[in-house]
Amino acid sequence: MFSLIRYETPCPEPINAQILQMVVDYLTDISMVAIPPSNLLYNVYQYAIGYEVHLYLEALGGSKGIAVELIVALDAQEQVIGFLLYLPVKDDPEACGVAYMAVHASHRRKGVARAMMQDMLARYPHAELTCAVEKVPAFESMGFQLRGVRGTQVLMNTRDYSTDGLMGLLDVASIYSSLEVRQIHTYLLQKHGKRAMVDAEKQRDRHFDQMTHKARVFVRERLG
Repeated sequence: MFSLIRYETPCPEPINAQILQMVVDYLTDISMVAIPPSNLLYNVYQYAIGYEVHLYLEALGGSKGIAVELIVALDAQEQVIGFLLYLPVKDDPEACGVAYMAVHASHRRKGVARAMMQDMLARYPHAELTCAVEKVPAFESMGFQLRGVRGTQVLMNTRDYSTDGLMGLLDVASIYSSLEVRQIHTYLLQKHGKRAMVDAEKQRDRHFDQMTHKARVFVRERLG
């Protein structure tokens, strides 16, 4: 059994901490980067994506000038087993965009993701998200349809068109040039050497290219 709580204002710190731990643990699964743990740059993206989600959690309640809402799934011991972070669209009260969603590995295939999504769609029936090709059937079963390609992933929507409203996004590009990211990169460089880090960057770039190609081929075959 599990319960759902929706937050429109900052949630308690223990909830935040558990959500951020899930982001770190399931980075490959929930991020458009989808970099594997075997890549030496994995720690860089763990920090960057984790900090991005941290900023969105801080933005609950409108303190950063954008609309952010959160649904959290709790088990019987009130531990976080899943979360859905989404961004309501300005000027379109029915629309939102999914930013991040994760379910703890021990609670997958038990209806947690579907319950969170249904709760969101009850308020915002016009929803859009991006996902890996492999997740398309799952989201189709929740009412989403394939719309196109966005970067390394496919674009899905509950309707056959995107909203005309504006969705507020945080400017997170500066995270990758932050002192903390530079320090992580310097540590990795000292530990593994320049050649290994250059190889890691090449592996990452090939990985991005492969995912982008895979998404384009999939959409072309499905949509023509």
